[in-house]
Amino acid sequence: MGIFERYLSLWVGISIIIGVLTGNSFPAFFNLVAQLEFAHVNLVIALFIWLMIYPMMVQIDFNAIKDVRKQPKGLMLTLIINWLIKPFTMALLGWLFFKILFIDWVDPSTANEYIAGMILLGVAPCTAMVFVWSQMTKGDPNYTLVQVSINDVIMIFAFAPITAFLLGVSDIQVPWKTLLISVLLYVVLPLIAGILTRNRLNQYGHDDKLQHLLTTIKPWSVLGLLSTVVLLFGFQAEIILQQPETIVLIAIPLLIQTYGIFAIAYFAAKRLKLAHNIAAPACMIGASNFFELAVAVAVSLFGLHSGAALATVVGVLVEVPVMLSLVYFVNHTQHWFKQ
Repeated sequence: MGIFERYLSLWVGISIIIGVLTGNSFPAFFNLVAQLEFAHVNLVIALFIWLMIYPMMVQIDFNAIKDVRKQPKGLMLTLIINWLIKPFTMALLGWLFFKILFIDWVDPSTANEYIAGMILLGVAPCTAMVFVWSQMTKGDPNYTLVQVSINDVIMIFAFAPITAFLLGVSDIQVPWKTLLISVLLYVVLPLIAGILTRNRLNQYGHDDKLQHLLTTIKPWSVLGLLSTVVLLFGFQAEIILQQPETIVLIAIPLLIQTYGIFAIAYFAAKRLKLAHNIAAPACMIGASNFFELAVAVAVSLFGLHSGAALATVVGVLVEVPVMLSLVYFVNHTQHWFKQ
């Protein structure tokens, strides 16, 4: 395990602190960056997210999909969790907390934006970081590739309709054009770029060159992740410092959702008698989010300084420490599953 994976929470924590401090100290700079948009997409954030996603997409091997026939239960579990349970429980929790439990603390329009941000997180299953979680839980790398590949294909077609449906339920108008452009920019194009890169290298039997490429671009992926975190928290620095209670309010349902979805998936995996190296990544995918896409769509739809964008940023803040705690739990319950 490399130094990035080993100290992931530390690097993200440092990036969060840097983002908040610099955003508070140099607001003019972050306002300038915020204005660098095209078609409601921030170009700087898009660049950093691409730096992070592209190396992950190169690892996806669609030729491995045929291996799913050997153990289909693990794939079915993650698909059911990601597309039939998670989006709707997230929307339900958002409605429960911000329309009922927290109704006296948040005005209705802001509450709608928080719910929208939560929905965007719930409809975006993890794509990039799942490789890290899988590695840390000793998951089967080939099966993880299959799970991620199928989820990405489904996301291309299902993300926009499910998001629009759930946002519509929350009485929020959805500009379909912006939503579809975001899916194209942050899922389809990097996925195609990754496939083309991998196929070109494999075409000539250059497996060693593929591994060399992945090793070479990995630091750029790390830079993309940490730079994205710095920018996102820099944009939200003022509200984070002035309204820390807001962060807590948003974090509560997100924590319940993450641990709750994981518990459902882990219990189901045990009942299905999955091998641990299949169950672990399946459950981690369901618990974690493709926060890069969620943040990008939130920024595109509602703006950089919106409640929806803040909710997705809180998702970043919550996800890493929570997922690391789940990694610890998964690694200490291997004896619950067959090997």
